Amino acid sequence: MDAALYREIARALEAGQPVALATVTRTRGSTPRKPGAKMLIRADGTFTGTIGGGCGEAEVWQEAMAALEDGRPRTVTVDLTEPTDGEDKICGGVMDVFVERLGRAGS
Repeated sequence: MDAALYREIARALEAGQPVALATVTRTRGSTPRKPGAKMLIRADGTFTGTIGGGCGEAEVWQEAMAALEDGRPRTVTVDLTEPTDGEDKICGGVMDVFVERLGRAGS
């Protein structure tokens, strides 16, 4: 994880703003990012970093917003093997992404 992402996490938590951290934990086949890739999602929907873009990243973003609401960590399996909505799922692999809220709810 690069230093800018660490600084952003520290800044948000110091300000009392919970954030969600999405981390690629496992990949199978061809994927845009490998294990360890991270994306930080703020409660206002903005984010820093990437886990690969496209509709797979949008799927993880949605789960991150839910994690910010309910506080429950989750693993999202992003299947990039079949194009379902357009042509942006052409990598041919599968990624597991762990999503967790950092910081307290209601802060």
